[in-house]
Amino acid sequence: MPLQNRVDPHSQLQAVSARGTLMGNRGRLHNAEQRIVSQWKGRPWITCALYYKERKRELMAPNSYTELFFLDEPTAYAAGHRPCAECRRPAYKLFKEAWAKAFPEQSSLTAVAIDNLLHAARVNDDGSQRTWSAPLDDLPDGSIVEHAGECVLLWGGKQWLWSFAGYQPLLQPIQSRKVTVLTPEPVVQLLRNGLAETLEIHPSIIA
Repeated sequence: MPLQNRVDPHSQLQAVSARGTLMGNRGRLHNAEQRIVSQWKGRPWITCALYYKERKRELMAPNSYTELFFLDEPTAYAAGHRPCAECRRPAYKLFKEAWAKAFPEQSSLTAVAIDNLLHAARVNDDGSQRTWSAPLDDLPDGSIVEHAGECVLLWGGKQWLWSFAGYQPLLQPIQSRKVTVLTPEPVVQLLRNGLAETLEIHPSIIA
């Protein structure tokens, strides 16, 4: 039985067998029976490399953080995560560079300060995912939107239906002018300022 540690673009934890291409965490979310009892602990929500310095971990070990898995980087960003400053240092530096371009007045913010801003943009007061509306044509590559109950990635001028197994071209493209955006608004600003060019996309995307 798969563990409930696969993250979808709605930021929800699901029990599916597909692992994805990235790991991450939000703190210790599981109990002694490896059941999820919380959606997050603390504000650093990070995305990590699957493999780093030959480190091996027991999944959902007692008194340890809960290992989460993501299809790819756009999925992790939509769910509200940012790159780890240790195991994904190059990605974190690109993230910080895009932040400085998007928000020049915040170019010297620490990771803690950025995590606080991201938390306010990704979570409502009741703990649900914070979404927002925007014109479809204004959104950059790497954004994930909600349409007809599905998650859709915008990439390469096309619309891609998201699943835990990968992407497929959306057979009936979105016609609405405005859409519900899952990717937090600050991250979309980063995508507009160079972050989209550095994204690690799942290989199911066809150029």
